[in-house]
Amino acid sequence: MLRWRIPLLFGLLLILSGCGAASRPELCSTEFFAMDTVMSVRAYTTDDAVLSELPALVGALENELSVTKEGSAVYTLNHNGHAAMTDDAALLLSRALALCGETGGALDISVYPVVRAWGFTSADGSYRVPDADELAALLQTVDHTRVVCEDGTAYLPEGMEIDLGAVAKGYAGDKVAAYLRERGVTSALLDLGGNIQTVGTKPDGADWRVAVQDPNGDRLLGVLAVSDQAVITSGGYERYFTDEEGTLWWHIMDPRSGYPAQNGLISVTVVGDEGLYCDALSTALFVMGTGDAVAFWRTHRDFDMLLVTEDGKLLLTSALAERFSPSEELPYALEVIDDA
Repeated sequence: MLRWRIPLLFGLLLILSGCGAASRPELCSTEFFAMDTVMSVRAYTTDDAVLSELPALVGALENELSVTKEGSAVYTLNHNGHAAMTDDAALLLSRALALCGETGGALDISVYPVVRAWGFTSADGSYRVPDADELAALLQTVDHTRVVCEDGTAYLPEGMEIDLGAVAKGYAGDKVAAYLRERGVTSALLDLGGNIQTVGTKPDGADWRVAVQDPNGDRLLGVLAVSDQAVITSGGYERYFTDEEGTLWWHIMDPRSGYPAQNGLISVTVVGDEGLYCDALSTALFVMGTGDAVAFWRTHRDFDMLLVTEDGKLLLTSALAERFSPSEELPYALEVIDDA
């Protein structure tokens, strides 16, 4: 059985509406479907055409980056072993490969054949547990260091395929936020299928308040106060199935083993200035596990994070702890990660 849950967003109404031209910014909102998820945007603007252009903007990105849309740069690369990349596809592929290296392979865009073998790319519920020999063979093609992207063309070794899904929505959030700023929007809240991106603050100068989902239930862990940042969560609760023996398997794969990552974490929320970076890290840190995730943060210090562990802890970086309001009946032991 496959289950989906969409993280809750504090105070966000998912409605499709417009707004007329106004002398001062008014709240406008829109909702559309792209990248296999529902996306919604709320923005304060004087231009009633601003939000109407967003579906086409995100749709164009999807047509370039989709692993399943025939004719996309990624689809062509996977099927031909080489492809001319659009500007967005080349940029995102280069950034993704750099992040694969920076995270020591915890993020690996070439793990796509393994994810497909488990059935997580299927639309008909064909989920399965591959046997050890099948996974061993597939893991021979998992190696991001063998992907080449130069002079606008990408190349793959025979049998290798990639998927930019771990970074595409974060990149789309960055593009939408940049577009809104270019159109004069200084206050907006984006929910791209659970990937939250904020532009500025609320019109009154207050932070946006973004809820964080409890991975073990329908309740909330608490609310984060953020402005001009992305808040992106990865967790086992997002997409999973239970096999005939009652074992739960989720979609976040460990590229080293070919099995769903089981390293002590059940949810990772990353907060930072760039959606692409947060998107990539939310997956990579989940794969790393608690100890390596904390070590990575201590080394880089260019993002903040909230970790939920299997043993009942909620760990926050110190800066994030100051902006987090936990739920009154928080079912976890809250700990602030030591800066040392």
